[in-house]
Amino acid sequence: MEDRGIREALDRHWAASAAGDQDIEHEIYHDDVITDYPQSGERIHGRRNLQALRSGHPAKLDFTVRRILGSGDLWITEYVIAYDGKPTPTISIMEFRDGKVAHETQYFADTFAPPAWRARWVESMPHS
Repeated sequence: MEDRGIREALDRHWAASAAGDQDIEHEIYHDDVITDYPQSGERIHGRRNLQALRSGHPAKLDFTVRRILGSGDLWITEYVIAYDGKPTPTISIMEFRDGKVAHETQYFADTFAPPAWRARWVESMPHS
């Protein structure tokens, strides 16, 4: 699959994630996908387990994609997941095989207030 096809699949995936459409959201994955959450040390084997895990999430989820970068078989999405309104900046690294995701690694970051000592060198980022 060429880059344009993967990008279209990613756009469809993230739109389905935002809409809560679990079936379309998980079309992008191989049946034997491996998904890693390094911060919690968890690994999910298989599309069915991944979909079941995500379907059972107790929070209301909202997704805002900031940007998608990639080519070939490696794509990175920077986005924000809001869990019951609390934003969590997130990075998804997707490795494709034959046009579907074979491995995904997701990093979730807590937000924090910037320290006052560096105020003279920084500006606030726009919210997206």
